[in-house]
Order: sequence, then structure tokens, then C-alpha cells
Amino acid sequence: MHSSKWKYALAGGAAGLANGFFGGGGGSVLVPVLTRLCGMEQRRAFATSVAVILPLCVLSVVIYFMRGGLDLTAAWPYLVGGTVGGWLGGRLFKGVRVDWLRRGFGLLLIYGGVRYLV
Repeated sequence: MHSSKWKYALAGGAAGLANGFFGGGGGSVLVPVLTRLCGMEQRRAFATSVAVILPLCVLSVVIYFMRGGLDLTAAWPYLVGGTVGGWLGGRLFKGVRVDWLRRGFGLLLIYGGVRYLV
């Protein structure tokens, strides 16, 4: 396997590990790895992250469901809101400057980190 393909495989592995271990968050691992380690352009890294995270999330849902740790009734409102937000974000994505995407992503990571520590 070519060295860049190993980097991509490792990035996917790190995202999968984060997703499986924490029940989400693989994209927060994947975007910085794709941009820094793999040299991918920021906007392409965000889009690639979304494409990679979908099957990882499906796999995590199946595992959590099989182990009885998934409350589908509680998940529905978030699924509906997330679908609408994802559609809207995807529509707006191309019009937002990369530096603002990067800042927003950074703030989201900081917020999440502080929230989990406090």
C-alpha cells in the first residue's frame, strides 16, 4: 500500500476508534488528521469527514443497539433536527470561507472539550 494510503487508513482508524469509544466525535479527529497528516485541503477534509463518518456512525448504532444501549424514542427528535441541520449546513457549506469554517470548527472543539471537562 502506498504511504499516503496508509495515512488515510490510519486517519480512518482513529476516527472509527473515537466514534466507537465515545459514541461520536470521529469527525473531530478526522478533519485535523486529514489536513495535517494527509495534506488534504480544508474544505475537502470537512466533506470527506462527513462521508467517512456516516458508515462509522451506522456501525456504532448497530453495536449500541445490539448491546441495549440505544433509546430510539429519545433519539428521534435529535435525528429529525440533525437531518434538517445537516441539509442546511450542506447547502451553506460552499458559500462559507475556509478560514471561517476552520475557526468555527476550532470553537466547536474547544466548546466540546471544556464541556466534557467541567
